[in-house]
Amino acid sequence: MAMAFPQTRMRRLRATAGLRGLVRETDVRAGQLVLPLFVTEAEQFAPAGGRSGREAIATMPGVERLSLGAAVEEAREAAALGIPAVMLFGLPAEKDEHGSGAWDPDGVVQLATRAIKQAVPGLLVITDVCLCEYTSHGHCGVLRTDGPEPTVDNDASLELIARTAVSHARAGADIVAPSDMMDGRVGAIREELDGEGFAETPILAYSAKFASAFYGPFREAADSAPALGDRRGYQMDPANGREAVREALLDVQEGADMVMVKPALAYGDLIRAVKRATRLPVAAYNVSGEYAMVKAAATAGYLDERATVLEILTSLRRAGADTIITYHAKDAARWLAEQT
Repeated sequence: MAMAFPQTRMRRLRATAGLRGLVRETDVRAGQLVLPLFVTEAEQFAPAGGRSGREAIATMPGVERLSLGAAVEEAREAAALGIPAVMLFGLPAEKDEHGSGAWDPDGVVQLATRAIKQAVPGLLVITDVCLCEYTSHGHCGVLRTDGPEPTVDNDASLELIARTAVSHARAGADIVAPSDMMDGRVGAIREELDGEGFAETPILAYSAKFASAFYGPFREAADSAPALGDRRGYQMDPANGREAVREALLDVQEGADMVMVKPALAYGDLIRAVKRATRLPVAAYNVSGEYAMVKAAATAGYLDERATVLEILTSLRRAGADTIITYHAKDAARWLAEQT
């Protein structure tokens, strides 16, 4: 049993930076971060910050929609900062009811994957596998319209989602990441990947993806807001923790190699619970609304951006996240390098 004060003085190991570093329990490294990129088929924008092929996103200061050439530039910069991976989201030129651009071999994500892998071979490319950016209605699967209200047809969507994952793997994706929250999609993707010769391609499943208020800026960035209804019929209720663990375990049974909790900042308890239950690598997605809140508060002078971001990332690592997908990745990598 620990001795009481004054023999025990917890402050002894906090007195200097050296002592604090010696006993620090949780570390954050650039090698644990993933940088999301929004890639569009458009090649010309009004230059953002003097850099061509980039379009500023008003709700996410510092984040831009990127042409293919600009995406390659961003990938090179990320790799130079020690960030091991980028995650690609595509903005197609055209959309339709089924989201057919998602599995087009010459679609925007497929083109960007090939270009980045050719330019920066050592950088991992993770592709978001979903239909919402490609469907005219903005939902993550095929809509059924034979009922009183349109609903997403889970089973009819699986084939298209799996087809999309295979097209990404064929383009050179290192990891495919289904984010649609359809039941059974991990198993469908695993079966299709294996059958098409991509048995070695890992699946990072968005296992516990909540119907969150924190996604607002992303939907502007990716032009993926639903045209009707919402996604609460397939994304998770933020009140449900046990269900999140159950979702993750089902994805493990279906063949997921990594699992994700999204959003991150308000879900540290579930990052820890999913980590304990699955024993798999766990990714936390530090989403657009979380990013935008910090940016807005820092711009207003309410908090120190650098200290806040590093504290948030540390908290996610402490909760159990092995990998953190974050729009702060480049800045965080620079700040972490300055500490060493």
